[in-house]
Amino acid sequence: MEKETHVSEPKRKLTFKEFFSLGEVGGYFFRGKDASRPTNFNLKMMHGINKISIVMFLLGVLYIIIKRIL
Repeated sequence: MEKETHVSEPKRKLTFKEFFSLGEVGGYFFRGKDASRPTNFNLKMMHGINKISIVMFLLGVLYIIIKRIL
């Protein structure tokens, strides 16, 4: 049996754009309408409440950061 040797790749630093990319959160807020996705009132309300909670969380984090700086 051969012994496997793993060579780890050197870590690369994230760029400023990659660090602040919205990724999944941005896709959740700014995606287009999909005809194959089901639509009903309950689903629309659930997604609306989720969006409100994400915005409130981000505002809270921003408030804490600003409070620590000042």
